[in-house]
Amino acid sequence: MRAGRWYIGLDKAGTFRAFRSAYTPTARKHGRRFAYVVGPFRTARGARWAERFGLGNPAFTHVDAAERIAKFQEARA
Repeated sequence: MRAGRWYIGLDKAGTFRAFRSAYTPTARKHGRRFAYVVGPFRTARGARWAERFGLGNPAFTHVDAAERIAKFQEARA
């Protein structure tokens, strides 16, 4: 069994938090901690990019966009 897939959630402080979950997050399971959850991400790199730069970023429209941008930025570094 996999350890879990990557997701990001908007916490009560208004910031994204990356986390792993072995099952699909629902309001019943994660509703006390997060207002909403985005994911699953294919890689931790994409989830970490979305956590850091995704909030309010017009380029972050989909999980695939976060994955693509994170990969591009890593290649440039």
